[in-house]
Amino acid sequence: MVAGILPQTIGKLKMLSRALLSGNQISGQLPNTIQHIYRLSDLDLSLNRISGPIPESLGKMAVLATLNLDGNMLSGTLPATLINSGISILNVSKNAIEGTIPDVFGPKSYFMVMDLSYNKLKGPIPKSIATASYVGHLDLSYNHLCGAIPAGSWFDHLEASSFTNNDCLCGKPLRAC
Repeated sequence: MVAGILPQTIGKLKMLSRALLSGNQISGQLPNTIQHIYRLSDLDLSLNRISGPIPESLGKMAVLATLNLDGNMLSGTLPATLINSGISILNVSKNAIEGTIPDVFGPKSYFMVMDLSYNKLKGPIPKSIATASYVGHLDLSYNHLCGAIPAGSWFDHLEASSFTNNDCLCGKPLRAC
């Protein structure tokens, strides 16, 4: 069991490729210095007590492919850098992230898993998500999203549970708009 805060000096671990620290008692904010760990491909800090915003710099990391921050106390908005990056597994569910989902999806967006459920996100699902290279598992449930679910091949395989408990989402697989 690891307890306490992540030190600013974590960025000196330049050769670290995986940081799997789920289910500990890590608290405080995520240090921006994590961006200096240039070989980091998997960062799992889920089920801790981390608070504050998600640093934009995480989406700018060269090889970061898995980012699990679910089950913390993160707040602020979802950085646009996480959407159009090399991250293919993004889980920030069960936090207090608010604002809108950034409308910056593009060909570089490739998500095997994108779980943004159980947050305070509002507004529509961005139309640019249809331009993503791939979206496998998507969970946007338990937010405050509203509007039409974008049409596209990425949404054909999704079930209603991916969109439930939002303010006013409509369209396939939910009720018609």
